[in-house]
Amino acid sequence: MWFRVDNRLVHGQVIEAWLPYTGARHLVVANDELAADFLRQQIVALAVPQRVAVHFIPVRELAATLNACGDESFVLFATCQDARRACDAGIVMEVLNMGNLHYGPEKLQILPNVALSAQDREDLRVLRQHLVQFDFRSVPSETVRGPHEQLF
Repeated sequence: MWFRVDNRLVHGQVIEAWLPYTGARHLVVANDELAADFLRQQIVALAVPQRVAVHFIPVRELAATLNACGDESFVLFATCQDARRACDAGIVMEVLNMGNLHYGPEKLQILPNVALSAQDREDLRVLRQHLVQFDFRSVPSETVRGPHEQLF
């Protein structure tokens, strides 16, 4: 099972690099907004290989979905807050891949592809208290980078 935070959700890096790397048979997009947008779901699902089942769910339904799908799942969150909500609800994440969080006002750019707000940093602190390890990389072929400890 693999967990990733990426505000772009389903895109080329996920489809071309992460799905083959993980061997996932289920792509679970845990995002309240996308779970409510059926038209956008249909468009996004067109890009996913047919061998992978796609599930668009609200974050609160993640436990039930993972129980049904099993360990061959790749879970995408759009935000650190969604990952924290899942963890607070009892989802066990050994590792959380931090793929992409766009820069914005009042965010601290820690890597070329990751900018964290104060809320993101607090969410990551809480996740770390739950013994979640962080894997900062865009694609599997990159060297794994750990968190900047001073941020948490």
